[in-house]
Amino acid sequence: MEMKSSHSSPVLTDPAPSSVSNKSRLGIHSSLYHHHHHQHHHHQQGASFSPPKCILIPRRMPAKLDDVSSNGWLDAMKSSSPPRKKFMKDFSSSLDHHLPQDDFDSAEFSWMLKYPSALKCFSQIVKQAENKRIAIFLDYDGTLSPIVDDPDRAVMSNSMRSAVKNVAKYFPTAIITGRSRDKVFELIGLTELYYAGSHGMDIMGPNCVKSNDKQGKEVKLFQPAKEFLSMIDEVFRTLVENTKGIEGAKVENHKFCASVHYRNVDETNWPFIAQCVHDILKDYPRLRLTHGRRVLEIRPVIDWNKGKAVEFLLESLGINNRDDVLPIFLGDDRTDEDAFKFLREENRGYGILVSPVPKETKAFYSLKDPSEVMQFLKSLVRWKEKEEA
Repeated sequence: MEMKSSHSSPVLTDPAPSSVSNKSRLGIHSSLYHHHHHQHHHHQQGASFSPPKCILIPRRMPAKLDDVSSNGWLDAMKSSSPPRKKFMKDFSSSLDHHLPQDDFDSAEFSWMLKYPSALKCFSQIVKQAENKRIAIFLDYDGTLSPIVDDPDRAVMSNSMRSAVKNVAKYFPTAIITGRSRDKVFELIGLTELYYAGSHGMDIMGPNCVKSNDKQGKEVKLFQPAKEFLSMIDEVFRTLVENTKGIEGAKVENHKFCASVHYRNVDETNWPFIAQCVHDILKDYPRLRLTHGRRVLEIRPVIDWNKGKAVEFLLESLGINNRDDVLPIFLGDDRTDEDAFKFLREENRGYGILVSPVPKETKAFYSLKDPSEVMQFLKSLVRWKEKEEA
């Protein structure tokens, strides 16, 4: 599928000595940032984009370990890591069997009413899709694969791979993940998908070889943060060196962002993880910190996120701002909220939060785990096959 768009380079949100000059190598010229503001300037305030919530990197360092306590990093680390005992009960059985109100927490019940199951509401979703073209956007970890202690072991099942492959036969399908594009391609292995790694900062169209392949085929790429490659690599190497004494810490290089996983680190050592990241980032004002599920992520200070990546891909497909398109984004992480927010604006499409626990979200619907995601994808295929029969 030929990718067409009219996007421009994203704009750095941090004053920097040099500007970003990004021309898409997808065979398209860019005008995303300017196009968005021109298109939506007259709309209400909620229609404007904002980068994901992040902690500004302080320029000066107070006393050791006081920094991360005073700047809220530790609180954010704890809030992004809910303990297992708080996991949500199975409301589907509760609703089906009309159990008494006092048999489940009323706040969680209210949350399920606000963000109902996409499986239970499937008929409503496809009714909205009548005479429209569906586009599917998927996160990887926690959506297509389970959340596991070791990110290298987050492998999707063959049945899930088959479900995604079948969905891609009928609908444009993209993976938008915080992982590096090459890594998620290696994990999924389907060439018919669009892959957007590093939270959408590294995008490749379908049926292209990997960017480091030497087979001579043209690789269509869009990399709005290309100038940060060497900086991220430098930070990654420093993080590896400085965290090697903290048991359970794992550092990953996602090409356009670096991550420090503390899922297997004793909570008493979290302040040392946070301080280590703080000490490094104070020397990089053009990088920022964001929080994921028991992971600290170091990303460029650039006006780009998963919501921007969704808009870019819709533009590339020539189906952005069209009434006959219904984009659906399935994701489980805080970084997916930018995509949910984008789709909620002007009723563009639906965000589906994948989570076993209630949490604040801009999504419309919810699913509990990857097994329900697979059911939803299979339902879409069955619906489409029946519609075309």
